[in-house]
Amino acid sequence: MNKLTVTLVGGGMIAQDQILPSLYQLQREGVVGDISVVSLQARTVKALADNETIRRAFPGHSFRPYPDPSQDPMVKNPDLYKEVIATMPPRQLVVIGVPDQLHFEVVMYALRANQNVIVVKPLVLTMAEAKLVEEEARRRELFVGVEYHKRFDDRSLLARRRYREGMFGEFRLGTARLMEKWYYRQSNFQNWFTCENTDAFTYIGCHYVDFVHFVTGLLPRSVSVYGIKDTFPNGNEGYLWTDARVIWENGACLNVQNTLSFPDEAPGSNTQGITMYFSDGARGAWLEHSDQYRGIKYCYTHRTDAPGATVFAEPSTEYFQYVDAGGPGLQCIGYGYRSVAALVKAVVRVETAENRRAVLDEIDNYGLLATPKNSSFNEAVIEAARLSILNGGREAVIEGGRVSLR
Repeated sequence: MNKLTVTLVGGGMIAQDQILPSLYQLQREGVVGDISVVSLQARTVKALADNETIRRAFPGHSFRPYPDPSQDPMVKNPDLYKEVIATMPPRQLVVIGVPDQLHFEVVMYALRANQNVIVVKPLVLTMAEAKLVEEEARRRELFVGVEYHKRFDDRSLLARRRYREGMFGEFRLGTARLMEKWYYRQSNFQNWFTCENTDAFTYIGCHYVDFVHFVTGLLPRSVSVYGIKDTFPNGNEGYLWTDARVIWENGACLNVQNTLSFPDEAPGSNTQGITMYFSDGARGAWLEHSDQYRGIKYCYTHRTDAPGATVFAEPSTEYFQYVDAGGPGLQCIGYGYRSVAALVKAVVRVETAENRRAVLDEIDNYGLLATPKNSSFNEAVIEAARLSILNGGREAVIEGGRVSLR
């Protein structure tokens, strides 16, 4: 087939940090063709086009910006993505990186326009929405992938293999944390990360819920989330501190703490990690991943202009970095790139197959890539979490395809 035409809906932080450079590298490799980026406001696509790190890494690469960057930077264009997707040839690729509560609308529009879809986590916010996405995609034999990039961390893959070989025994108890930096509060997050839309667990805690299932194969059965409200600089309120408890089908318990409150002056772009305890009935076992850095400590002569940059830094080489690999510009490395690449190449595989449905079934059943069919447990957890947090942390039970308060 010809190179994939790609439209990226959303030009914010994740587009800058991971998605656009990954697409550019795939463009360099001949997998991706023309790239368009459509955002709510002109200032967003202008900032993305002017990103000096991306420009230095990928000289000569560019995207078609929507709206025109010369337009009034404050004018909002909420339906522009529909116009852009409508001009695409059929069976290409739409990548979606917009706020959580907008995912369902954009995903369904792209599918109905006969486009394959990759969406940043979480896919949608309810089980019913996930089912509708699955049915629409399957009816049209289109691929929908959810970008849970921790699945492509080599340590996640190693833990998955060794757990399923019986080397750990059975998961019993765990604790995880993922805390983003305080500067998120000064970003566009303050316009959408509000109590009625999302919370810290829904936005970032879902990574570790997905990790536990990815490693163990277990399914969650109940969720309780205690949220603490805090105020953004613009006066909006959000659940910026959360403590969640997820009970799994075997009775195991995972505690997850999340915030948008990690100090800006702390090294590393965040703090994150998970500890899991296991038993085979006769012995205990243990797994601990420290995910915010990989044993690197730097102290620079000055800080960069990047948000949250510090003089003392602990960079992560595992998630996403640029390195000089001897070619023009720089090369993306890390599981952030590998995740996007695997999802894009899955689209190519589906579109070049004689039997698309068979390939889609194989992807669903293998379980490496998150799809609506094999990862809807994430939407169940999120639906339960939202019900719990809006009811003061009461336990929400997942049973028979429904979520209810205990």
